[in-house]
Amino acid sequence: MSSPVALAQERGSRLKSIGLAAAVLAWVPASPALAQGTLPGEAIVPDAEFESALPRIEDSLDAPLGSIEDFSQPPAPVQDPALTEPLPPLATFDVTTPSTPVAAEEEENAATVRYRVAVEGLDKVDLEGRFRGLSALDKGDGQAANGAVISARAREDERLALTILQSEGYYDAVVTSRVEPVPNEANRSVATISAVPGPRYKLGAIAVTGPATQPPTLARDALELRPGDPVVAADIEAGEANVLLRLPQNGYPFVDLGKRDVLLDPETRLADYTLPVDPGPRSSFGGVATTGKLAFDARHVGILTRFKPGELYDSRKVDDLREAMVATGLFSSVAVEPVRTGQPGPDGTERVDLNVVQQAGPPRTLAAQAGFATGQGFTLRGSWTHRNLFPPEGALILSAVAGTLEQGAAVTFRRNNAGKRDRTVSLSLNAAHQDFEAYEAFTAQLAGRIARESTPIWQKRWTWNYGFELITTDERRKVPGRSTGDGTYFIGALPAQLGYDRSNNLLDPTKGYRLTARISPEISQRAHGGMEQYVRGLLDGSVYYPVGDSFVLAGRARFGSIVGAPRDEIAPSRRLYAGGGGSVRGFGYQELGPREIVANPKFDPEKPKKASEFLAVPLGGRSVNEFAVEGRYRFGNYGVVAFLDVGQVYESSMPKLSDLRFGAGIGGRLYTNFGPLRVDVATPLGRRKGESWLTVYVSIGQAF
Repeated sequence: MSSPVALAQERGSRLKSIGLAAAVLAWVPASPALAQGTLPGEAIVPDAEFESALPRIEDSLDAPLGSIEDFSQPPAPVQDPALTEPLPPLATFDVTTPSTPVAAEEEENAATVRYRVAVEGLDKVDLEGRFRGLSALDKGDGQAANGAVISARAREDERLALTILQSEGYYDAVVTSRVEPVPNEANRSVATISAVPGPRYKLGAIAVTGPATQPPTLARDALELRPGDPVVAADIEAGEANVLLRLPQNGYPFVDLGKRDVLLDPETRLADYTLPVDPGPRSSFGGVATTGKLAFDARHVGILTRFKPGELYDSRKVDDLREAMVATGLFSSVAVEPVRTGQPGPDGTERVDLNVVQQAGPPRTLAAQAGFATGQGFTLRGSWTHRNLFPPEGALILSAVAGTLEQGAAVTFRRNNAGKRDRTVSLSLNAAHQDFEAYEAFTAQLAGRIARESTPIWQKRWTWNYGFELITTDERRKVPGRSTGDGTYFIGALPAQLGYDRSNNLLDPTKGYRLTARISPEISQRAHGGMEQYVRGLLDGSVYYPVGDSFVLAGRARFGSIVGAPRDEIAPSRRLYAGGGGSVRGFGYQELGPREIVANPKFDPEKPKKASEFLAVPLGGRSVNEFAVEGRYRFGNYGVVAFLDVGQVYESSMPKLSDLRFGAGIGGRLYTNFGPLRVDVATPLGRRKGESWLTVYVSIGQAF
């Protein structure tokens, strides 16, 4: 028997031999017999060949290992020359996705799958129209790529119909959809949405939970929901929105609504509705602070408020403050936020401050306006305004007019909200040249005014203004040999105006009415004549009545009078005239009224067609009446207008109804975001010698 030591030596010798043999086999070339495929039982490698390939093992295991150089190395692998070549540029590769050819027949079938939609059951509850307005099948216009698309749309519409029914209180509704081919018609299908609404649920008990308010039913009354009403999602959401609106209007700026709870009873078909409401503290107005990029300070913000500290909080007055700040035109954005102070206010309220976040916008504005009227020619008006050159809201305005018959320039200082909300103070100096048919005048004027006026952003019901005018004017009549009106006049006036506006839009009213009264006591001193005192007055009214959604019937009346001085002692520019785009259309500017026929100094008997032999020069008058009626039809951003104007000017101080002149015409309107662009074409009825066949007026805004 072998000893344990001998067995260990034998086992180690075998393991070492096996390991070395495995290592050598990795380097032994494949035998031809193996390459040819040797049958089982045959020697794969002859023993002599195998033994010769093995490295010699020393007799003693303790002998040192042989040198690694004694082992035969495998042959070096053959290197492919292509691997050493540089890669081709990326641009030489074709990265286009190859298209998969589709048979022409398949393309035709994909483009000609048609279907129609049938809806069952929704008409019984008047919901089919609402469903079809949102239907995915209807939006597909009856065409789809394949049947799977139609089925997907039908499933979507199935969910839509169920949602609509449940939103109207039909909680037991069942909706199904199916897509069926049409017999004997290739690529034709019918998609059917079938609904069984079931009974409609109604509101049962309605409860509002949470802290009490003053009055206690404030939130419940704001819901405007009654037991027995159908459970309509839109009505419930509108009621909750009304709670969020009404509570801040009644002293609760921090109201918070919890999650509603609706409990349905399938036996009684009643829904009990519960709404948690946290009104927050009952609050009163405190102070005003302002942050951000300021156009003016908190003191001026306080002038714009319509509430006093200690008044019960009302969100409508907060909205009014924001609108007033927007109306200044000085901001790109404005926000007004209530801020809790924790300080007690009157009647058990908490004092709430307002934080006004300003973002001042560009203060400078360039504006231009152009117009044309037959008899008056072209008129171009332009202005440069710095709205906050003298804070707060102190504006400097440079303006000019360049026209066929009128030229001038003016400098105006204006302060809006001057010490009081909506009060405007202005002072202007202007010089002008006017060359009308009635007169030619060179005028300088200094005028001051305090006013409360409407703007396109902030239209007011009551408006007023009063002020003074100091005028120096050198005037010449266009009547050769008639110098009764010629001369230099020094005029002082105290004009005032009161307006009442119940129309719905400043530039394009469609309903309501307006009334305006103007009066101006004046003193006139002629350079080489006497002093005259007189009063100029004008009353103007207009009404707008909508007939349907697209047609408006509008009417206007105007009466004017000058009392206290003979006509010929009044400066020609201060007399009353009529005719033109803002007066009686169909006639030239200042064309109506008393006229004097005189010889035309430009008449050439050899060329009679170039100029008339006589001129009819307007003299102006001391009274005027005008009437107008318009039918305005609008379609989209365009409109057409038919109108009839009536009017006359009289030498007497009281207007009459004799010798009225009529003008009729049509017009076009292009409605823009800043008002309608107006083009009117008119002709005088009963045309007289010297009057134009047609007159044209182009301007911004309606005629009245």
